[in-house]
Parts: sequence; C-alpha cells; structure tokens
Amino acid sequence: MDPRYTGEILKHLEKQSELLKEAKISMSEELHQLKVEEEMLMRKFYEIMSAHGKVKKSEDPSKVSDDGEIGNSTAIVTTTSNEECR
Repeated sequence: MDPRYTGEILKHLEKQSELLKEAKISMSEELHQLKVEEEMLMRKFYEIMSAHGKVKKSEDPSKVSDDGEIGNSTAIVTTTSNEECR
C-alpha cells in the first residue's frame, strides 16, 4: 500500500462505515415496521378464520402468544386433515 494514499483511504473507509451504519439503522426500522404489519395481518387473518370456523380451539391457551411473552411465535398456522406437520 502506497503511504501517499493512506489518508484518502482512511477517509473513504470512514465514509463507507458511516453509510453502512445509516443503512443498518434504516433497515432495522423497516424490519420493525414489517414485523408490526405482519402481526396485525396475522391477527386479522386469525379473526377471519375464526369467524368462518376454520380455526381449531386450543385446549392449552398458554400456547398461543398474545404478546404475553409466553412463546416466541408471531404467526398462526392452520392445517387441514390432509396437511400434517412433519
């Protein structure tokens, strides 16, 4: 590496580092918004499925997460008799 360009390279790397930090913050905010939107859509989907009688009632209510931090699930998955979880 030529020592004449060390200062320029350092400035370039610092600028790139700053841009990457800004991109990370932006993507983190976007991811959070998408997670919130997914949660709302899944709750609405569950309401619709419940209204049409497509959701089986769970005997153990502690398995369903309602932001009570009991489980880590954020999605509700329903299956029919032909679709078995493997």
